[in-house]
Amino acid sequence: MGKESLKVGVLGATGSMGQSVCSAVMQAESLELVAAVDLPSDESEEMLEGIPITQEISDFFKAEVDVVVDFTIAEASKNNLPLLAEEGIDVVVGTSGLSDQDVSIIEKKFNESRCLIVPNFAIGAVLMMHFASIAAPWFDTAEIIEYHHNQKKDSPSGTAIATAERMSSASNQWDEDPTINESIAGARGAELKGIPIHAVRMKGMVAHQEVIMGSIGQTLTIRHDSPDRESFMPGVLLAVQGVASLPNGLTIGLEKLLGIE
Repeated sequence: MGKESLKVGVLGATGSMGQSVCSAVMQAESLELVAAVDLPSDESEEMLEGIPITQEISDFFKAEVDVVVDFTIAEASKNNLPLLAEEGIDVVVGTSGLSDQDVSIIEKKFNESRCLIVPNFAIGAVLMMHFASIAAPWFDTAEIIEYHHNQKKDSPSGTAIATAERMSSASNQWDEDPTINESIAGARGAELKGIPIHAVRMKGMVAHQEVIMGSIGQTLTIRHDSPDRESFMPGVLLAVQGVASLPNGLTIGLEKLLGIE
């Protein structure tokens, strides 16, 4: 590898996304995978193309990583991110399920390095959220339907929540839900700032979302589909290569790196 290559570590390396990230990093010319950390798994190999999969986060420090990509679970992220912050390591976080309080605590830890938390690495999904926020002021009603594989543990998705928040920031003039009687509780979804969100969990899906907006005589549907985890890899690589250009502290989303914030 050239001297200019970024040294990358992957936390959660044996998971589905972690394995895809490791593969993408190893194929990228400007990046070098130097450490892979995760809990042992019956389905994982002890070595990842010459890189040992270890259980100690301190192995990132020994490898002198520049950037760590975190694809674990919220509980693990809450414990591990402060340790990486203490070492001044930049981190790209793809873990979902972090609460606002979790994010606030994490933000306080990153004073000497950067933490980029990304609700969705699919560049098309980021553009979908951007387009939805642009359209929001021109419509009276809106609903979000997110579809994910049936192994996803949290709902609604971080992308759906981020979409609703961006839309509500662009407009708070949403018509009230006319529903008076809900014969089955939850049939109208879960409302966030006037926008109902519906979560679907189903075999055969990966990650998909529709934003539907309506006004008198018209509707607008913005849909994004990620039928394969490979769709997230260009965004992961963009984040890994661009995180050092961000200011120290916490950044949410790929928008700054795409120039569309």
